[in-house]
Amino acid sequence: MKQDLLKFKGIKPILFILTLLIITQGAAIILQAKWLAEVIVALYKGESLQKQYEEIILFLFAFIARHFLHLMQQKISSDFAEKTSKNLRFQLLTKLFQLGPKFTKKQGSGTVSTLVIEGISQFKTYLELILPRMIATAVIPPMLLLYVYWMDWISGIILTITMPILIGFLILVGLAAKGQMNRQWATYRILSNHFLDSLRGLETLKFLGKSKKHSENIKKVSEQYRSATMKTLRVAFLSSFSLDFFTSLSVASVAVNLGVRLINEHLTLLPALTILMLAPEYFLPVRMVGADYHATLNGKEAGESIQTILGQKTITEKQAVIDSTFEELSFHSVGFRHQEDEEETLRDITFHLHGVKKIGIVGESGAGKSTLIDLLSGFSSHTVGSIALNGRKTSLTNDSWRQQTTYIPQSPYIFSLSLRDNIRFYSPEATDGEVFDALKATGLYELYITFPNGLDELLGDGGRALSGGQEQRIALARAYLSNRPVMLLDEPTSHLDIETEFELKKTMLPLFNKKLVFLATHRLHWMEEMDLLFVLDKGEIVEIGTHKELVAKKGAYYRLLKA
Repeated sequence: MKQDLLKFKGIKPILFILTLLIITQGAAIILQAKWLAEVIVALYKGESLQKQYEEIILFLFAFIARHFLHLMQQKISSDFAEKTSKNLRFQLLTKLFQLGPKFTKKQGSGTVSTLVIEGISQFKTYLELILPRMIATAVIPPMLLLYVYWMDWISGIILTITMPILIGFLILVGLAAKGQMNRQWATYRILSNHFLDSLRGLETLKFLGKSKKHSENIKKVSEQYRSATMKTLRVAFLSSFSLDFFTSLSVASVAVNLGVRLINEHLTLLPALTILMLAPEYFLPVRMVGADYHATLNGKEAGESIQTILGQKTITEKQAVIDSTFEELSFHSVGFRHQEDEEETLRDITFHLHGVKKIGIVGESGAGKSTLIDLLSGFSSHTVGSIALNGRKTSLTNDSWRQQTTYIPQSPYIFSLSLRDNIRFYSPEATDGEVFDALKATGLYELYITFPNGLDELLGDGGRALSGGQEQRIALARAYLSNRPVMLLDEPTSHLDIETEFELKKTMLPLFNKKLVFLATHRLHWMEEMDLLFVLDKGEIVEIGTHKELVAKKGAYYRLLKA
């Protein structure tokens, strides 16, 4: 059991209670063996059964107590694992929101989804089993060994010698199983990412006539996972058989020694029979750990992956709260790189904005437009330079800035919720009247009146499908309803045809009024509507000015227009 488990809230009282229960259970195991041996020896000597009623009742009491204590351990560890796994899922989701979509994209959406859904469940199973198993392994064998030494020191020495051999074998098997399980987990993550990417690109694959060929790739990845799973199961079955075999040999060595000494009259029947009953119980906790090792290994690996994500540092955790109302924003020599050994994606970004403005961000593909939007939205934190909001240094990754911003990506996500809840995404307290205002302001009202369920119409997966333009209007309705002072748009119309874009443009421009707007796009007809343009080239701002000023200058922006 790793020390990381001790960091979970409320685990120390649980460990204390489990330890007390397991100590009591160990005493019950000793007593049931003692009283049962006394009954058998007495009957062997010819005493009547009626005289053994007291010992038989005591044996039954110890037997029932033992199993009742075991059920209590399971109940306590199960409740704790359930509570802890729920808290861990909440912490993981909170952390993923803090780290932003760039981190999720880097890790792989399939991997993150697997951790949040299956990984948490697997960790719950691991926590539920590992706590009582490891305490029992640490408590019960020493208790039984001390009792055996008290009864017969020779048998105690045999048990002392055989236990390390069994544990050593268990470690060797565990190392082999862990290596195989790591390969299976890696293959499973590949399968998850591959499957999720295949679902996302299904329409494109079908359109290009590549769906059948891609199905062969899915089959290949699935076969790799099947092969890794079968190898893991093979190791699990072989290790369980080997563990039982070596345990039986250890018990047999004790039994042979007791039998020889009984024949030579160096030992009486009562201690020999008691020790023989306790020998399997002595090895049982180790056997149970070995048997559960494979069942908990996935959970252990998932837990370590989750802790790695939770250990990621975010600026939000370290910086002070900034002013709640936007007034001015400054970038001074700001740079950004994805990895320490990579070149900077953005370099020497410097500007100062005061009050509301419409800012157009343009440049060729790869110039850094989306990266700059990521910094402004708080999805990434700058690596060089400084950012000041209302005169105070920040990284824009804190909640107070995010509460002021509305982010509209290229493809807004439509949740499997009603039309009402999708539009109220930023403002869950909004009334139906306010939702109707948003529908009318963004041109969605004509679509709404065609829905048989009105605002309760289900959208997203399993619901009504929307076109790209309609999805963007949903995003605009969210922005309208939230009325936040900062809007960030990253290529919001790049996947739309030009007719749909110009129709949507009429809706969007009124929503930009009295807001600080950053619009990154490669469609330059928007720029005439902007108050200021940032022209990016190879990660640097090479020109700043209005549309007319930059056209007259005939520099980088002019060349983009001509191209």
